[in-house]
Amino acid sequence: MIRLTAFIAALCLSTAVWAQAESPQTEGGAAAAAPGTSQQASSSANAEHELRKAYQREYAFLVAQKRELEQRLRSFRNEAQNEVSQLQQETDQLESQLLSLESTADRVNDQLSVARQSLESRTGDEGILDATLEQARASLKDAGFAPDEQPDKAVPERAQMRFDAAMDALAAFSTVRVEDGDFFLADGTEVSGKLVHFGQVASFGVSGQGSGALAPAGGGALKLWPDSSAADAKALAAGEQPNSLGLFLIENRNRAVADSGDKTVLEVIESGGAIAWIIVALGAVAALLALLRFIFLTRAGANTQTISEKVGDLVASGKPQEALEVCEKTGGATAKVVAAALRNLDRDPKHLDDIISETTLGESDYLDRYGTLLLVIAAISPLLGLLGTVTGMISTFDVITEFGTGDPKLLSGGISTALVTTELGLIVAIPTLLLGNVLSGWAERIKDGMEQAALNVVNKYRELGARA
Repeated sequence: MIRLTAFIAALCLSTAVWAQAESPQTEGGAAAAAPGTSQQASSSANAEHELRKAYQREYAFLVAQKRELEQRLRSFRNEAQNEVSQLQQETDQLESQLLSLESTADRVNDQLSVARQSLESRTGDEGILDATLEQARASLKDAGFAPDEQPDKAVPERAQMRFDAAMDALAAFSTVRVEDGDFFLADGTEVSGKLVHFGQVASFGVSGQGSGALAPAGGGALKLWPDSSAADAKALAAGEQPNSLGLFLIENRNRAVADSGDKTVLEVIESGGAIAWIIVALGAVAALLALLRFIFLTRAGANTQTISEKVGDLVASGKPQEALEVCEKTGGATAKVVAAALRNLDRDPKHLDDIISETTLGESDYLDRYGTLLLVIAAISPLLGLLGTVTGMISTFDVITEFGTGDPKLLSGGISTALVTTELGLIVAIPTLLLGNVLSGWAERIKDGMEQAALNVVNKYRELGARA
């Protein structure tokens, strides 16, 4: 950099000297040179020559410097490219290592998750095993074969103790045992006699006061079951083997079994709750309406055929006034329609048909009375039964939520109660629907009979007029 500055300064100095050497010639033109001009010119030429040499040396030096700098720059670029390539390779290697480590970490996490699940499963299995051992101990204790309770022992040892006790219980229960004991008769009297045990599933009692199959009476006691065979019990006590046994299978000796007789109608309805009583009330209303409707239709259709024949004969004989008196005395829906026709026999046919139709429609309200209400009751009764069933099932699920599913009797009792309303709804709906349709068909036939009787009178009157 210093050499470049010196070169620039020398170049400027040479330019200034060159300008001074040329100025006398340009200014004076043809004037005469001053003394010593040649000497100065020679000195300027030497200086210019030295400057040129210095410039050439400096230029050559700068060219060499430039070439050296370009080489160094190329060298630096090559080194930089090599370093970038090396760093890129190292980066790729690190990325590959990172991916490998991430894959290893995921695999380790999966293995850790599997190990955690296995640990939780083993913990749960241990809890299930403890609960099973406790349940086995309780069952064996109820049967009188409970092993010694030693909670400090390991699980395999406790399981072996339960297994040994269970084998002892099976050995005892696989035989028929006859022993002296007490049991209760059907009236509650306690008697002494012989007890014949079939393991823990059935027992028979034999005494002078009564014999037969025994059922649990609660607290481990036994009672005589009604309608059981005394002959089978006496044969077993004597060591004989009857062809068949009427036994009572015992589920739990500590829980008393009640003799569930047939339920009465009121008990069945009561088990269905308020909705069952509503359905029964609707059934009673439907029965009353059907009876009333039957009475109405009986009265309306009783004299249809008689009026048609009797009045028709009077009209054909030219006695319409007497026919009208017969209708007024007879009464009923048919008589009213025929009477309306007799009063208007002289009107034009179209007007007369309108009068007959109007009178028939007026009597239709009487004939259709309570018919729609019967069909409504027939439609809503099964819906009320379904409502009661849904309500009962909700109550059953509430019981399951509170007490679990350990006792099937709770569930079956709740479901049975829930289905009572559906049963009552169908019992009410089916006959109500049947009676409603039958009575509606009867009413339609009466309407057709009324209109036919009226038209019969009109036709006979017109035939009489045609003959006249």
